[in-house]
Amino acid sequence: MEKLLPDQLKALWQAVDQKQLTVEAFMSEQERLLAAYRGAWEQALRLEGHQDLQASLLAELGAYMHCDNMAEIQRRCVHAVTTLKDEWQAQVDPADRRSIEQFYDASQTTIYELMWWHTLCDDLSPLAYVTALRFAQQQGCQSYLDFGAGVGAGGILFSWHGLETTLADISSTLLGFSQWRLETRQLPATYIDLKAQELPRQAYDLVTAMDVFEHLVDPMQTVEQLWDALKPGGFLYARISAESDEDRPQHIVQDFAPTFARMQELGLVQVWQDEWLWGHQVFQKTRGSVP
Repeated sequence: MEKLLPDQLKALWQAVDQKQLTVEAFMSEQERLLAAYRGAWEQALRLEGHQDLQASLLAELGAYMHCDNMAEIQRRCVHAVTTLKDEWQAQVDPADRRSIEQFYDASQTTIYELMWWHTLCDDLSPLAYVTALRFAQQQGCQSYLDFGAGVGAGGILFSWHGLETTLADISSTLLGFSQWRLETRQLPATYIDLKAQELPRQAYDLVTAMDVFEHLVDPMQTVEQLWDALKPGGFLYARISAESDEDRPQHIVQDFAPTFARMQELGLVQVWQDEWLWGHQVFQKTRGSVP
């Protein structure tokens, strides 16, 4: 079985340490391997008629927002982090769960922030979705949930590759945009608005929660929900960590020790970790009843 990209890069660097590979050769191979992951991401997300991912995503945003001024769309994207911070500080009481949920439910700025992030202009960490896809394919996963699906990029990638895909989010605004994106591509998916619907029990082989846990009011409750939604033996692929970030006050959780403790109680056992690129972990459901 082929190693996942972070493991490949870790092994290559070990070869550098052992003087079996030059740093230059490592950098060249890293660039080649990342380019393959990037190609998989772009192939799924880029709309027909576009050769450039950034231009495609901006055009997609313009179409959805009914704005044909691409310079204005790009301006909103570039400034989205700052705009979102200002909106959060003006509208949200971090101690009030309802205030937080209402913010995410209504905010369109999050769409601009996430779409710009997914252009890969600022960093390559969205490619963790490709790593998750490769993991799912290796494990023979068929049913997939993206929890906290955001603008639907993960759903697009997985549905494009033929997995039975569900997108769940607490934001009706984000979920509506995601549904429009997948329908535009004629990709099948199921949508769950977490304000009104519960996740089905024991339904998924793989759940991703990408950069979600730091936004949650109650991470331990969420872990219990995801555990219940996983089939026995199913996998949770997540990055459960966050540092304080003055530009992102939405990151309301930094201490995940209680979350990991609850995961251990539930029998969610770590079976893999990205130790080279972005720090995601995979946990497998090993128990069939709540302890």
